[in-house]
Amino acid sequence: MNLIIVTACPQGVATRFLAARALERAANRRGWTVTTDTRGPDGKPDNKPSEAAIRQADLVIAAVGVPVDLDAYAGKRLLQIPVTAALPDPDAILTRAQAEATPWDPAMASQESAATSSAVGSASAAKRIVAVTACPTGVAHTFMAAEALTAAAESAGHKIRVETQGSVGAQDPLTEAEIAAADVVILACDIEVDPGRFSGKRIWRTSTGAALKKPADTIRDALAEAVVCEGGQQKATSGAGSGEKRGPYKHLLTGVSFMLPMVVAGGLLIALSFVFGIEAFQEEGTVAAALMQIGGGTAFKLMIPLLAGYIAWSIADRPGLAPGMIGGFLAGELGAGFLGGIVAGFLAGYVARFISQKLPMPESIESLKPILIIPLLASLVTGLGMIYVIGEPMAAIMGALTGFLESMGTTNAILLGGILGAMMCFDLGGPVNKAAYTFGVGLLSEGSGGSAPMAAIMAAGMVPAIGMGVASFIARRKFAEAERQAGRASFVLGLCFISEGAIPFMAKDPLRVIPVCMIGGAITGALSMLFTVKLMAPHGGLFVLAIPNAVSAVLPYLIAIAAGSLVIGFGYALLKTGKAEVTAAVS
Repeated sequence: MNLIIVTACPQGVATRFLAARALERAANRRGWTVTTDTRGPDGKPDNKPSEAAIRQADLVIAAVGVPVDLDAYAGKRLLQIPVTAALPDPDAILTRAQAEATPWDPAMASQESAATSSAVGSASAAKRIVAVTACPTGVAHTFMAAEALTAAAESAGHKIRVETQGSVGAQDPLTEAEIAAADVVILACDIEVDPGRFSGKRIWRTSTGAALKKPADTIRDALAEAVVCEGGQQKATSGAGSGEKRGPYKHLLTGVSFMLPMVVAGGLLIALSFVFGIEAFQEEGTVAAALMQIGGGTAFKLMIPLLAGYIAWSIADRPGLAPGMIGGFLAGELGAGFLGGIVAGFLAGYVARFISQKLPMPESIESLKPILIIPLLASLVTGLGMIYVIGEPMAAIMGALTGFLESMGTTNAILLGGILGAMMCFDLGGPVNKAAYTFGVGLLSEGSGGSAPMAAIMAAGMVPAIGMGVASFIARRKFAEAERQAGRASFVLGLCFISEGAIPFMAKDPLRVIPVCMIGGAITGALSMLFTVKLMAPHGGLFVLAIPNAVSAVLPYLIAIAAGSLVIGFGYALLKTGKAEVTAAVS
């Protein structure tokens, strides 16, 4: 059986490659010959099959989420399905295609498409959906979730517009008219976003991971169970209108997300001051002194207040912001560091939320709660708590942690680097990865001399995506064409410190990809700590190396990254079972 697989998705590239890969693996297990035809969001082909391949094709499966031109397959038995339908059970799709595929008639298909579009547009079941996707660092989860939701909604006959938000802010923002016309709002966010503009609309909250893995279920649940939001607050009991639990982890990630740009800017400004000499900033009136004042004297001082303030904002909305920032500033002044800032943020947030929800007020002064009573009482409780109860113990803990890191022997440093590196590669943007990353960012915010753990963490986060690109290049025969394209994209993403480039490989072969990535990440992290490399910025990948003194030892750092990438690349190339998965060439 000669099969051609056509895939296309509305945004990005992830879903079309995953769908093509899923169907290809299932077909190869049956001994079929497979050719892939992946299309971009505009429906244009990336790798158009040859005329010989089309002539010899016995069956065509078009898994698409956007309009595509299938005229080249006129007369061939073809089954058209939504792109997301190929992922849950590709074997069932192949069986269905054998039974239901019919000769493709472009003229008839055009008429049917117009009739279907008209019916869907007039049907009462068709809904207007707006969505926001957001992740705390990188952009990969944000855009992959957006494209999955778009494909699932359109395949169900609904109209959807998705606004993507990452640490770079909103892209393709929703308009007021689109929000007003929407039947439901989906917030697929790993960080807290302001729901105030959706006041009066039905809202469904979930995570980017849930939206990516189960987009059809997310759309269905949102339409069935979303609850109304008024004045930025949902009218619901705890858990209603939500596909996920909004707990401390999400609040912490929200704070880290808002702190991250400040860490990057501050660290790089300090690094630029070192261009004039490591101690040049000590001479007042110089450019080096000005850069150090901006980066170390201002940006670094604002990091902990931002962290604490937006943790509290995530918990209690706007009334929590002021007491959170006050608590964070006190944490910095008392030497409690980022750990004290985290505690201050949670304290301020939960106190503000308690006052907002549990403290009854006469109607005449109820309007004063968010602007006077909550900030005053929450700031008082948080400030006194930091000064008299929390600050000193947190400062002692931070001092002990800093002293341990500074006095750490070579063996302990290597062990710590290996553990952090393995954590970064375990789930590629998941909770374990974010825990290690948050630890590194916190340590970086503690001083202006850079952070060795942060260097190990960023290096280890780069190698899974780079390694998958290396594997797809050195073992080309074990990878289908769609995988090789994904490998090239993964390599570039890895250089930018976007670990999510390896997700398509992990999703399809986790038992091999995860262990080999963890080994490579542990090696990279251990080598970085062995070489005592320090990093001034928590993001940017190899591009940070172009800034003088942003990395304390460039060549050893590159050696650590290269070593881990090659271990992953060659390791996975050896482990991958390729004989039954090679796409046979059609002559």
